[in-house]
Amino acid sequence: MKKTHLTCGYEEGRYVLPDLPYAAASLEPLLDEETVLLHHDKHHAAYVAGANAAADTLQRVACGELAAEAAPEAARLLAFNLGGHILHCLYWESITGMQGGTPKGNLADAINHSFGSMEGFEKIFKAVAMGVQGSGWSVVGMDPVSGLLRIFGIERHQDILAPGFLPLFACDVWEHAYYLRYHNNRAGYVNAFLKHIDWEKTQQRLTTICHE
Repeated sequence: MKKTHLTCGYEEGRYVLPDLPYAAASLEPLLDEETVLLHHDKHHAAYVAGANAAADTLQRVACGELAAEAAPEAARLLAFNLGGHILHCLYWESITGMQGGTPKGNLADAINHSFGSMEGFEKIFKAVAMGVQGSGWSVVGMDPVSGLLRIFGIERHQDILAPGFLPLFACDVWEHAYYLRYHNNRAGYVNAFLKHIDWEKTQQRLTTICHE
């Protein structure tokens, strides 16, 4: 099947944990090496394992090895764990240790058209990221109906998300993403994240979406 603009780890019928696209220490000063390794090797890996386990259960139901009553819970767990896997794949590709600069070309045009200005975009992004209750994400992507960029505050990995939404980049605001460096200062982390967005990869992702 055709792959989408997301780089999700899936090989030979199994979800897999992809390697980081850079050395763990290279995200300084945004994030320290210990945080990155714990986040990738433990937390992200757990979602990959959970997605595979849920998918296996659903396959066993389909083959008649398990009763159909096992399917609803497995589907719920698949949504949570696969959502975590997809968003983490996107998160690692959303950030860079270098100062990210500013968006250019049609990405800059899309931001200005959707939010009025870069300042307007950042104002909404920060407010949404800070407003996520508990654990979740602030995600920027395209609304497939209007073609405008939207920002969603996703709770957990799958709640409060519009169907068909096409994500461009994601900020993880679960505490494990930032607590070792920023402690309870989520605002400090979000401000730093905005300075380290990989706008070049975001531009590539937008181009892929627009040509699908």
